[in-house]
Amino acid sequence: MSRRRRRVQDKWRMKEWYDISSPAYFGGKMIASVPASSAENMIGRTIEATLYDITGDFSQQHVKLYFQVTRLKGTDADTVFKGHEYTGDYLRSLVRRGNTRIDCIVKLTTKGGYNLRVSVVAFSVLRVRKSQILSVRKIMRRILHEKAETLFFDQFVQEAVLGKIASDIYNEAKKIIPLRHTGIRKSKLLSYPTEVDADVAAEVEVTA
Repeated sequence: MSRRRRRVQDKWRMKEWYDISSPAYFGGKMIASVPASSAENMIGRTIEATLYDITGDFSQQHVKLYFQVTRLKGTDADTVFKGHEYTGDYLRSLVRRGNTRIDCIVKLTTKGGYNLRVSVVAFSVLRVRKSQILSVRKIMRRILHEKAETLFFDQFVQEAVLGKIASDIYNEAKKIIPLRHTGIRKSKLLSYPTEVDADVAAEVEVTA
């Protein structure tokens, strides 16, 4: 008695491929092409890229970017910036014996009402006193809050990721201690403003 063979469906053939683009404030470049079984499965999906993928600058491959799919136009997917971070290897490479690492984590609301959590890191050339660490952190917080109050979300994340905010912090903090590196090592979008487009707010869930 022969057995009836089951027809094996090729799940990959059944999926549709979607082209993912970065937001306009990151050039609107296509950063990935990913498969999904349905359009509904794409909405809210987080896509990882590197800053190198956006700028073409190989020295920026240590910065990971996260974009979240917000809406589809056929097989083209629009995204919003969800956050970024240094790679673990790069962050470890910044540690030196005899240096001091200074960290500062701040929750901010940008002009326009986007809420973010931002982490700044600085490495001194030599070991420094606690009072100096506190002074540098004060500068970090002040500059971050000043930027958030005057910049819209897209402007703020551009300056955070591309190094402008870190440069401003470095120029102020180096008057207190000699610094070897200053950077925004991590950021995360926590929530949208209440007046954000209703369709985006309904389709995308941003988790803290």
